[in-house]
Amino acid sequence: MIIRKASLKDLNTCVLVDSSYVTDYVWQIRTEERPYEETVVTFQTVKLPRSVRSKPPRDTDYLVQDWQRDECFLVAEEEGEVRGYLDMTVQPWHSTGWISDMAVVKQRRRQGIGTEMLRAAFRWARERDLRAVMLETQTKNYPAICFCRKHGFVFCGFNDRYYTNQDIAVFFVRGL
Repeated sequence: MIIRKASLKDLNTCVLVDSSYVTDYVWQIRTEERPYEETVVTFQTVKLPRSVRSKPPRDTDYLVQDWQRDECFLVAEEEGEVRGYLDMTVQPWHSTGWISDMAVVKQRRRQGIGTEMLRAAFRWARERDLRAVMLETQTKNYPAICFCRKHGFVFCGFNDRYYTNQDIAVFFVRGL
């Protein structure tokens, strides 16, 4: 497998990658208002009564814009076919790479492709003296949450109004 910079031709394939997932768990948020202007927020892993198929809220129009920025848009290629992609842009004022999208074709998930793309993105970020890599996912995308934590990302915040479909976004960061 080769991890390489994406070409314009690759974008057509990236747009077609099915990013849906199946999950049996979610991160459930609970907020509690306490006296003295204190708010406690907790996330708890909760098993769902049945498996749920979901698709991340996604607008693929931005992929071309991100590719044109000529930053870190990578594809995983195997036997001449794109098997996955990772889109990371630089937030210069924070000296941080922001992974806005990452997907692997269904038939090749859980086979190390996402890990290899992530390693390549970390190398790219280090070469540019970035201090961290961040990403966001939905509280119901438990497979993505597990992937993030497995690769050293730590929870660093949430936004309950981030997505237009009302999903709650959770943010993760990994220092470099």
